[in-house]
Amino acid sequence: MSDLPTSVLGRTGATVTKLAYGAMELRGARPDIGGRDVQPEQASAILNAVLDGGITLIDTSPDYGRSEAYIGEFISHRRSEFFLSSKCGCPIDAPPGERPPHVFTRANVRAGVEQSLRRMKTDHIDLVQFHISPSRAELEANDSVAELVELQREGKIRFIGMSGVLPNLTDHIAMGVFDAFQIPYSALEREHETSIHDAAASGAGTIVRGGVARGIPVSAAEALERLPERFRQAYAKRRDLWDVAGLDAVLDGMPRMEFMLRFTLSHPDMTTTIVGTANPRHLADNLAAARKGPLPADQHAEARRRLDQATQATAAA
Repeated sequence: MSDLPTSVLGRTGATVTKLAYGAMELRGARPDIGGRDVQPEQASAILNAVLDGGITLIDTSPDYGRSEAYIGEFISHRRSEFFLSSKCGCPIDAPPGERPPHVFTRANVRAGVEQSLRRMKTDHIDLVQFHISPSRAELEANDSVAELVELQREGKIRFIGMSGVLPNLTDHIAMGVFDAFQIPYSALEREHETSIHDAAASGAGTIVRGGVARGIPVSAAEALERLPERFRQAYAKRRDLWDVAGLDAVLDGMPRMEFMLRFTLSHPDMTTTIVGTANPRHLADNLAAARKGPLPADQHAEARRRLDQATQATAAA
């Protein structure tokens, strides 16, 4: 029995650990977004360590290079141990290093799901989410949701989700058809804080992405150097917000990574937060932090006060 805290993923009724694993880090290097090569033995070691550590939700996507294939190769024999989520609308069999546009036609939605089933060597995916936040108009023009409903009827998927962002996320929640939402959120990226509450209030499960890495306060200078140019400005902005808010003063000896993860866990309406790594030591650190649960109430309140103040000051500058 895992000692990680758990929660129920909204109307799905599935109990999952509040720390989930994001397999994006297994995609390997890409010229447009960077990253590091991941060898098969590394992928096998980290995926099995994830399950051995008690994590019960693994999130992936056809966009994440070899991650789906690695899941199929190395942990499909442990399929009963985890809730599996992936995405749809992604390019099918895209050439390495290329990323054609996402397409939400019924044919492409079905082709993507069936490709994922083959790659991951499973007869069902627990949650399939539309990727990159397509608009409600695009979904309705393609009758995209109906295809996932049909795949659900066939038993190939169990639940329907959306990986969404504002402004489209407001419409997605109002549609009332999604069982779970994957939403970006961290101490330094709080634009979707209210949306997480709204999604949960609708009865859906909430999966946070970017709860640690999107903040990038840990060894920030080194991390920024590794990023492609198009990402550096956004990450530098978050690093600066950390400094303006003076968050080091509220850590009370806590490592920055632990603070970031536990800040995310402190959102009362989040079900689980995805953290991705190919490094076993980082995984062990994440597990240890997650076992401690949310931040103490006074520490969380002071961090929010400082962040609110810093955000207002930055906007006024």
